[in-house]
Amino acid sequence: MLLVHVQKVTPRVLYTFKQICKRILGLDVDLVSKIEPFIAHDGPKFSYGKQPLGKELYFQSVELLFEHGLNDVDVEVTHWEDTKCFFDVKHSESALPFDIFAATFYLLTRYEEYLPHVKDAIGRFPAIESIAYTHDFLKEPVVDIWAHKFKKVLLEKYPDLKFQEKKFSIKPVISVSQTFAYRNKGILRSIGGGFRDLWQLQFEELTDRIKVIVGLQKDPYDTFDFIIRLQKIRKRKTKVLIGLGDYSKYDENVGYNRLQHHKIIKHIADYLDVGLKVSYAAISDMVLLKKEKLRIENIVNRRLQYSLCSFFKIKLPEAYRNFIELEIGEDYSMGYSGYSGFRAGTCSPFMFYDLDYEVQTPLIVHSFCYAYLGEGDRADVGDEISVKKEIGDYIKKIKKVNGTFIPVFSNTLYSDSHNEPFWKSILEFIWTIEDE
Repeated sequence: MLLVHVQKVTPRVLYTFKQICKRILGLDVDLVSKIEPFIAHDGPKFSYGKQPLGKELYFQSVELLFEHGLNDVDVEVTHWEDTKCFFDVKHSESALPFDIFAATFYLLTRYEEYLPHVKDAIGRFPAIESIAYTHDFLKEPVVDIWAHKFKKVLLEKYPDLKFQEKKFSIKPVISVSQTFAYRNKGILRSIGGGFRDLWQLQFEELTDRIKVIVGLQKDPYDTFDFIIRLQKIRKRKTKVLIGLGDYSKYDENVGYNRLQHHKIIKHIADYLDVGLKVSYAAISDMVLLKKEKLRIENIVNRRLQYSLCSFFKIKLPEAYRNFIELEIGEDYSMGYSGYSGFRAGTCSPFMFYDLDYEVQTPLIVHSFCYAYLGEGDRADVGDEISVKKEIGDYIKKIKKVNGTFIPVFSNTLYSDSHNEPFWKSILEFIWTIEDE
């Protein structure tokens, strides 16, 4: 047990120390604010505050973890060893040149997303507004890198400390906005799609549409057997998150109540973890969210555990509060559309901390670092070689800190009729990588 002395054990302090010490490093930690038990403790210990108590291992703090609510926070990013950091401290006895705990809290809670900022066209916090993008550390899991440097400091002082290290893992996520390209679209949508194909002189697509509708050909977006085949080769904790929202400008899946739609979802659920891709409207509408939650639960006959917000639009804190109220356990929306990298600065799952209520919640947030959902999603996607290299580079970084690599892809990418058929080889490449 590692004992830590802090001036006050606040919810922020408790949350951050548990995340770094226990969840990332696998080290049990206890926090005290009284000096006597700290001095009496003859095991591993350190202090965290404005001044050291004596000659103990000491980490200087800034004010963030002892404040309440939101304040104007001055963030100056500096280079440190092979990474970057912020919230510099000046005390000569501090074991680190910055407040690792405050910086971690700032990134994990998405503190900057609560502050005034310019939203994008559909109301999201843009990657280019983040300090990680601005200061060029978006592609680094800095929280985990810092944690492992902190571990090195601890071991230099207490070489007998034992850590229960977690292992590197891969959790692919399949986002399903459209289960079918042509099937189960209804008469009016099918006729309208056919006329559009004719108008745009897309005769090959029109032929495919007719063949699928009359049952001569498999729907091109029904790529789930390919994903299931990979899952049978190597077990991954793959999540398939399916949109069941009502038809709208932003959500164009087939009707949730069509029997063929139910059948394919049940088939997927036999092999993979199935969850809900929350519709654009339901992200901020509790009534719609409840409706969609009931739809997926009635189809798969189990409680909804996993969620993904459409377009990765996380309206903080309301969206996550709604998930918590409906007892959704895990969310996979924490990343940026159009930009790869670590939105929360980490490749480890973490609990959502509600800054308004100053409380750690039971919702587990999973941060993805690479996503591609289809044409126009990323201008810089590149060719097969460059995509594999980018993914391989992320995996190397994540392996170094025993984190979790989470890529997000659309089921439509694996269609043989898609303009970029190499995406099948990308997913197969991910499946060849060994877990540790």
